[in-house]
Amino acid sequence: MKDARYRIVKRLRLQSENCRFLGSELYAHLLGSAADDAEAGGPTFELMEPYAHERWGVAVGLKLMGAVHRLVLKGQTPELARYYPNVGGTLPPDGAWPAFRTVLQERGDDVAELLKRPVQTNEPSRAAALLGGFLEVARDTGLPLRVLEIGASAGLILRWDHYRYEKDESGWGPEDSPVRMASFEEAPDLTTQATIVERAGCDPSPIDPTSEEGRLTLQSYVWPDQEWRWSVLQGALEVAGRVPATIEQSGAAAWLERVLAEPAEGRATVVFHSIVMQYLEATERERVEVLLREAGERATKDAPLAWLSLEPPEPFEDLAHVRLTRWPGGESRLVARAGYHGRPVIWL
Repeated sequence: MKDARYRIVKRLRLQSENCRFLGSELYAHLLGSAADDAEAGGPTFELMEPYAHERWGVAVGLKLMGAVHRLVLKGQTPELARYYPNVGGTLPPDGAWPAFRTVLQERGDDVAELLKRPVQTNEPSRAAALLGGFLEVARDTGLPLRVLEIGASAGLILRWDHYRYEKDESGWGPEDSPVRMASFEEAPDLTTQATIVERAGCDPSPIDPTSEEGRLTLQSYVWPDQEWRWSVLQGALEVAGRVPATIEQSGAAAWLERVLAEPAEGRATVVFHSIVMQYLEATERERVEVLLREAGERATKDAPLAWLSLEPPEPFEDLAHVRLTRWPGGESRLVARAGYHGRPVIWL
């Protein structure tokens, strides 16, 4: 138990620091207070003990925040809701912990059940960081795109071509899109056109963004005091209601092995992912890379392959790295740096 408590406290404190760094004072406060509570053997420890030995890449602190946020969104925690700006709360974040702890005490069974769910942060703003990679492939190959996403969640980023991206006087995407992003400090060439002929993805626990349950799940993992993320998500859910995307329930390696078995003639295939690799076991990460490189060896000028990723660098930096690898040839480049939630974007 002592080792479990140490691990829980350490992970909650680390997540608190990450949330403060990424601009959420509410979650920084709540996670820091939850760490203190777990250290003292309070209700946080009782709820989190089953997850003490989860892999470090699994964001157990965000599981807790998402579980309670879901109750807030359902109108079941009115006292705590007063601190959550996305539901109209106006009270300062540093007073939220007593109400949060009361939820853990009084609704512990509900929270425990919700903690069984994986974190599903389907962040459509990350599409701005990936946009330049998609456009480069479209421009250089002159082919329509087949876009394939691993760890796709609800597939919101798969609808990237239905969002509007703007930098100064230039822009890309439908001008009437409900999703508008002005994320660029340095932007890619926004004059290239791109046609999507296939969009598909996989996820171990896919979410249907057109269902009430799916929308609630996605909303629960958006940090409630980051209202720009909330706004982008609402627009992306509207787009998802009219733009279909096929998301299969599958692990990344098993799915890629099947969909990349044969080159796609007359199309440029782009396999992409964003903040996914930390959730995969090491053996699956290695298998994904092997499958992509093997498929790259089979790629031709008429059936090219690209691997586009937005992931944390090692060692960790303030901004995530966007990398693009293309076959034939296998050239790999760092093409952009971006915030972990998609802004800012600095195209290199």
